[in-house]
Amino acid sequence: MISLTQDEQFMQQALKLARQAEAAGEVPVGAVLVHDGQVIGRGSNAPIGESDPTAHAEIEALREAARLVGNYRLPDSTLYVTLEPCPMCAGAMVHARVARLVYGCADPRTGAAGSVYDIASSDKLNHRLVVEGGVCEAECREQLQTFFRARR
Repeated sequence: MISLTQDEQFMQQALKLARQAEAAGEVPVGAVLVHDGQVIGRGSNAPIGESDPTAHAEIEALREAARLVGNYRLPDSTLYVTLEPCPMCAGAMVHARVARLVYGCADPRTGAAGSVYDIASSDKLNHRLVVEGGVCEAECREQLQTFFRARR
């Protein structure tokens, strides 16, 4: 039996949320925000269903967590997301003071955690996240590729 690391376990939760987004007709991206080993925020892409261009999985998870803890700052937390965040989401993580970002697959078009931009770790900003990509990468990438293949 294969034992999953803690990062892989939380990424599996994000993948489940991505499947829920896909079932709702959204791009399959899921995110979970963790503090002290506990999930404090969950999100799945919902810009179509919510008629809200900011309703990305990461933003939804940050909003839920901020409401739960009663603070817009979320220090010492880790955000797990199936796709490398866009500039908007990476900026929100910087403002929320998320400590660590773990993503599944890189986004070669709009990735803002090192692929195209590096907002998450920029020394020009007042906060930087520790970034780790490639956790459950093949599964995250396949989910997105399958979704977009079916759309074409």
